[in-house]
Amino acid sequence: MLGRLPPSRRRRTVGADKAYDTKDFVVDTRDLGFTPHVAQNTNGRRSAIDGRTTRHRGHKTSQSKRPRVEEPFGWMKTIAGGHQLRYIGRERNNTWFTMAASIYNMLRITAIDVALT
Repeated sequence: MLGRLPPSRRRRTVGADKAYDTKDFVVDTRDLGFTPHVAQNTNGRRSAIDGRTTRHRGHKTSQSKRPRVEEPFGWMKTIAGGHQLRYIGRERNNTWFTMAASIYNMLRITAIDVALT
């Protein structure tokens, strides 16, 4: 999928969880001109992400922002019941996803409003 993106002058990054901390993924990602911002998997093995990536401020920023991006999807899977597709057809499932995302945003807005008052 990364290979289909148009070329860019700036170096791009790819964020992923620690399941993608494999030598093949990291090498392939770098060969395509991307910097892998992958969480390091150090559970009993050596990480494929080395100091070339982790020494930069961008990697640390990417890893700190990842939970913010993943939180809505986790909410949709657990609370909104999106762990399994409900409908047949892409259009109906896209509509369900849009509705679930809208509800999540409304809940966030009300939480912000309560915190400000």
